Amino acid sequence: MAIAYEAGVKLELSTFDEIGRRIPHLCDVFPGGSYDLEDLDRAGGMPALMKELQNSLHLDNTTVTGRTIGENISNAVRIGTDVIRPIEKPLHTEGGIAMLWGNLAPNGAVVKTTAISPRMMHHRGPARVFDSEEEFAKMIFHGEIRSGEVVVIRYEGPRGGPGMREMLIPTSTVFGMGLAESVALVTDGRFSGGTRGPCVGHVSPEAAIGGPIAALRDGDMVEIDIAKRALRVELGADEIQGRLKSLIPFKPKVRTGYLMRYAASVGSAERGALIETA
Repeated sequence: MAIAYEAGVKLELSTFDEIGRRIPHLCDVFPGGSYDLEDLDRAGGMPALMKELQNSLHLDNTTVTGRTIGENISNAVRIGTDVIRPIEKPLHTEGGIAMLWGNLAPNGAVVKTTAISPRMMHHRGPARVFDSEEEFAKMIFHGEIRSGEVVVIRYEGPRGGPGMREMLIPTSTVFGMGLAESVALVTDGRFSGGTRGPCVGHVSPEAAIGGPIAALRDGDMVEIDIAKRALRVELGADEIQGRLKSLIPFKPKVRTGYLMRYAASVGSAERGALIETA
């Protein structure tokens, strides 16, 4: 299978995780922080932030301004230390995005760490499994989600969605109902930058192509460990494979038009959910 990468550059999830581990979190900006974008602008904006991170930037690279990055930020000034923290005193020593791997996500998953409270950086709980966003919504609005559980929403990936729908309703509902300190969410769908709480997305391989997330059942114990970059279910490999073999083959939700063609040829999330050619 030949894989097309945007701009001809191959980027692995491990690259993003490596960057996240060494670039600190400096801006306390909404929705995970205390300040708005207007505050960031008044504090010096992106040029001031980039100047704080200049030792990690390729300052000689030319930008769309016709000048180099170094030239663009040479006169930038950080105003105050609340909105844009000095690099010596960051909000967090690591960045806001982490990649997780394990028997539930052999090819990786993504989580926004800066929107998670310290008590939920490690969470272990029983799975509550849903095969669509709508199925989950019906349950939570009837008060059926309990503290400590790991909500799993699957068949929402690039092929299953199709199109990898944004799980905005589940994340905002969990947060709005005061469950972000006790309930985790795991999905092969995607999240936006507005996500708050322990929400793990982009689980790969997705359920629609037989990823391990398709094998989960209610009550299976799922563990999320951000520090160890781990996402796993407490099942043996033989049990997972046995369950996957017994599944009814996935039937596409859309069977006509361009979405059908897209779902038939789209690649996995960890490769960018791009159309793949043989």
